[in-house]
Amino acid sequence: MKAVLAALLVVLGLSGCATRWVVDSEVRSFSGMDGVPSGASYRFERLPSQKIDEPAQQQLEAWAGAALDGVGLRRDDAAPQLSALIGARVTSELSPWADPWMFGNPWPGWWGPPAPGWGPRGWYGGGWYGGGWGPAFGPPPTPWFGREVSIVLRELPSNRVVYETHARNDGPYSNSAAILPVMFQAALQGFPNPPPGERRVDIELPRKTP
Repeated sequence: MKAVLAALLVVLGLSGCATRWVVDSEVRSFSGMDGVPSGASYRFERLPSQKIDEPAQQQLEAWAGAALDGVGLRRDDAAPQLSALIGARVTSELSPWADPWMFGNPWPGWWGPPAPGWGPRGWYGGGWYGGGWGPAFGPPPTPWFGREVSIVLRELPSNRVVYETHARNDGPYSNSAAILPVMFQAALQGFPNPPPGERRVDIELPRKTP
């Protein structure tokens, strides 16, 4: 059903008739928090690998920070009560409508560090089948993108993990700058007491018409 809805959105977008854009994320969260004190503060924590590309990391932190602010937290690098470790990844994937016997596994593309707990995805165990970097024959596959974001909150100064959340989205849209901020919002849906298990979170964005 998700693939059918995505296909419909593509057709509407190409026809110039689309008026709404819904970003659907599969979210799973784990909480050890009873509540959040009013005005609770946080600072961002970075892994060594996250310090390599400063502009990209700052952009991710801006997107995640807006989502954290939206649930009542505020950034305070001088006197934080929590630390926030964030991750995001964007990969090119094989379209659900592509024939896996015709098209090989697409190459991964990274936007920041991988989200904790997720490894590379791909057809046939993550390897390439047939034409390597491209199809050996037939029409080009429909572009398809997988995205994952994560947020891990630790209590300071104990460094105890008190909140962990992950969100995943896939679809034909290439505009990660529009989708990743919404996924961080989805990942914090229900904070600090999210429902158990995996859930779907839909957030609608305005879509321009010609």
